[in-house]
Amino acid sequence: MPPVKPEAPSAQQRRLQMADIARLAGVSTSTVSRALAGSKLVNDETRQRVMELARSLNYSINIGAQNLRLKQNRTVGVVVPYDPDTRQQLTDPFFLAMLGSLADALTEQGLDMLLTRVDAGTLDAAAQPFDSGRVIGVILIGQWRHHDQLNQLAARRVPIVVWGAQLPQQLYCTVGGDNVAGGALATGHLLAQGRRRIAFLGDTNLPEVAQRYQGYCNALAAQGRQADPQLMVPVSFLPGGGEEGVRELQRRGAGFDGLFACSDLLAMAAINTLRAAGRSVPDDVAVVGYDDIELASYFHPPLSTVRQPIAAAGRALVGALLALADGHDAASQQLPTELVRRASA
Repeated sequence: MPPVKPEAPSAQQRRLQMADIARLAGVSTSTVSRALAGSKLVNDETRQRVMELARSLNYSINIGAQNLRLKQNRTVGVVVPYDPDTRQQLTDPFFLAMLGSLADALTEQGLDMLLTRVDAGTLDAAAQPFDSGRVIGVILIGQWRHHDQLNQLAARRVPIVVWGAQLPQQLYCTVGGDNVAGGALATGHLLAQGRRRIAFLGDTNLPEVAQRYQGYCNALAAQGRQADPQLMVPVSFLPGGGEEGVRELQRRGAGFDGLFACSDLLAMAAINTLRAAGRSVPDDVAVVGYDDIELASYFHPPLSTVRQPIAAAGRALVGALLALADGHDAASQQLPTELVRRASA
């Protein structure tokens, strides 16, 4: 069953909500209206108090849509979450490629970009630039582990589009690559190369990685094989995760002749670690990465990988956001992935 779309509040409901906010904040409704519109006539302390109350009451602030129609605001918020535990940097090549694609797509539409970062544990903070009227909507790169918080943003009609996986009971709009097919492509290619013990590196607590692992399992099952838990190592997207994964496989004594890593950086670090241990790639271990970052074709050996549709992603994300900001629905989209064969496998 498709998820039920939240209904937009009526004008009367909105007036009642605004009156509630005014009463709780101890100010007039006109002050609430100015604060929600980002007026400089309201001091910072009062504005912040009003914003917090509005969020707690799930008040639907549609300043962004109004500004878009009046051409008073042509800025889109782009949010890249950070995980305090892993400290994944904004300089990660995948993030940079996605930001470049978004910048091109926004420029084509005559829009500006406001780039911010939020703690991956509090993704609801991604709505703050919209709530304050600074942007007409938000594009979020990655769901991380907080699908529930994103549903709450959609329930209060925040125009938000997420680069990520489609999940059950999803209220928000996503644009993403076909991760299940991508995982199956990578694993199927290794199996076709005659590899029989294929390791998997990636954190399946992340929705996109979980789907890649599902594709991995599907490809094995298609040849009558089951995934061996000894060959699955949960590692973060940090480059050091590739070395950590190979070291863990060695510690377990888990023999492997193929390796599927859920990012190109993980794959490259794994290859360097294998080489340092005296194992040849691809002769001893064939390796496939994921993303097809620019460096993949220049690495030694050049990296076989699954190409994410980054070029198409920017336009799809911006198109969906503009529809939402203008008060329309936007369907989630799944973009195709493809296998790129190079020397590492």
